[in-house]
Amino acid sequence: MLYHASPTPNIKTLIPHISNHGKPLIYFSSKPENVLVYLSNAVEKCCRERNFPHSGSYYKWGSYGFTKDGLLRLDEYWPNATPDTYKGVSGYIYAVSEERLTPMDDIPFAFTSADPVPVVSCEFVPDAYQALLSAAEEGKILLTSYAQNSPNMLDWIRSAVTEDYESSKDSPEYRFFLREHFDFLPDR
Repeated sequence: MLYHASPTPNIKTLIPHISNHGKPLIYFSSKPENVLVYLSNAVEKCCRERNFPHSGSYYKWGSYGFTKDGLLRLDEYWPNATPDTYKGVSGYIYAVSEERLTPMDDIPFAFTSADPVPVVSCEFVPDAYQALLSAAEEGKILLTSYAQNSPNMLDWIRSAVTEDYESSKDSPEYRFFLREHFDFLPDR
């Protein structure tokens, strides 16, 4: 089985949508815990909770990567980023057959499809934050709190966020999100 997460209930067939990679794809993982990070988008959640007017799709935020062993690592780029993003958010993990899916070379345990994929089963996740904490306690993912960031990592975050802010002039919702969470940015 491969897994895909969505806040949308009752999906029977997953349909490709335009991604950050610029082409319509559906993303999957062979590890269900790896898809938990897709149950909430920090940019969209911030804009909606703070009534920032926006229409259309939201920029996707993801402060995660993988360890050398392929373990998903979710890092906090601001204090309490994980509960801010995931606490109280529910959603669904959809399982699909592995047939006709393409493995991704650059993301461990990840697969894509450019074609619609029928859903085999579905699991409701009542609270994504609790599910992430459970997965971390079981050693299936690694959660890194903001306080655990090294001085070098904090410098990198500042540099990367500043660069993102400067290069996102066409994404007002993303710039709003960044200003709300990083006090070193202009226009606060």
